[in-house]
Amino acid sequence: MSLMTDSPVHSSSSDDFAAFLDAELDSKSSDSSPNEEGAKNEFDSDSSDSSLNEEAENDSDSKSKRIKGSRVETLENVEDPKESTSNITHRIKRSRVEAWENIEDPKGSMSNGSLEQNLVASSSKETCLHPGSFGDMCILCGQKLNLETGVTFGYIHKGLRLGNDEIMRLRKTDMKNLLRHKKLYLVLDLDHTLLNSTQLMHMTSEEEYLKSQIDSLQDVSNGSLFMLDFMHMMTKLRPFVRTFLKEASQMFEMYIYTMGDRAYALEMAKLLDPRREYFNARVISRDDGTQRNQKGLDIVLGQESAVLILDDTETELVDNLDGRDVREVLKTVRKDVLKGCKIVFSRVFPTQFQADNHHLWKTAEQLGATCFRELDPSVTHVVSQEAGTEKSRWALKNNKFLVHPRWIEAANYLWQRQPEENFRVNQPKN
Repeated sequence: MSLMTDSPVHSSSSDDFAAFLDAELDSKSSDSSPNEEGAKNEFDSDSSDSSLNEEAENDSDSKSKRIKGSRVETLENVEDPKESTSNITHRIKRSRVEAWENIEDPKGSMSNGSLEQNLVASSSKETCLHPGSFGDMCILCGQKLNLETGVTFGYIHKGLRLGNDEIMRLRKTDMKNLLRHKKLYLVLDLDHTLLNSTQLMHMTSEEEYLKSQIDSLQDVSNGSLFMLDFMHMMTKLRPFVRTFLKEASQMFEMYIYTMGDRAYALEMAKLLDPRREYFNARVISRDDGTQRNQKGLDIVLGQESAVLILDDTETELVDNLDGRDVREVLKTVRKDVLKGCKIVFSRVFPTQFQADNHHLWKTAEQLGATCFRELDPSVTHVVSQEAGTEKSRWALKNNKFLVHPRWIEAANYLWQRQPEENFRVNQPKN
């Protein structure tokens, strides 16, 4: 997302920015600086001088007007719906710095507290829907918020929360941008998908030799087997994973989404993407999810209808979205794999097992094949583990394909029909 890729919240100055906002927006009237405190005492000592009082009052009004003007200008500048939240926060920072710079006399009568009150008072006259917050502060107007609303996006920036309307706006805006570049979203699991890790204590004696074959952590871009001593862990990257990520990045905006904790997720991201070319801050762990022990797309800033998921376990996504949906496209593509194949199974399912409930039957249908219980001339394939069954002999006699069940499994794994001759059924021994 542009919010995560280009946002200043990912820059090295993000902590300074957060600290700046905290210091500026959460200041109390008791937090006045030594200069301000001295100015206040000096001003009080001369309270009998009415002309000095009037001059200070006018000066104070002038300063607050300049600050307010800067604030109003900022709010007008962020009305563009295409502008990302990161740019909005950047404008807030810039406008507030300009406001402070416009206060020419550091010994004026306005303390930090009274300045804060004026800023709040001026912003209260503007309509702000509070699209999100950093901690308890609105990212747009800077007002302190009492209630936490929306969804936490801590993996983007600590303390960041976005309201539902803002999430929808960002997703809609970024969707247009991705379609313009002919891209979709790709959410990638880590373990058993891009890599595999094991605790050192769980390594068997037969695996001890691997410790002598580890690659250097000084330059991980060419390695594939790593020892992470500080995590007591060894990690092996999937073969050709770097080639995959490079090619996939041309077609997708990619996320990492793992049920491991955040520390683990970030270390794995360093191994896979040491130059931060593919994921940047789009690394989501179980600590970031809104539901315990469950992955959800609510914290992915992408339209569900354009999200592909690569995981070793299936995800409970709702198929009720209108319009174009990549999930429906995948179903259509998958049904072309064994399209036109008419299959009969022979001694593949346990006795008394309802055939159409077996996973091989369901998988074959999902791949576009049609499954039958009995033979007829239209059958193209007999699936069996042995060639001596009646149906197997019928297939050989009538020049039909006789294949092992692994033929269906391979087609499902590769999403491509495999050569039947590679999955022959062994002939019975005489």
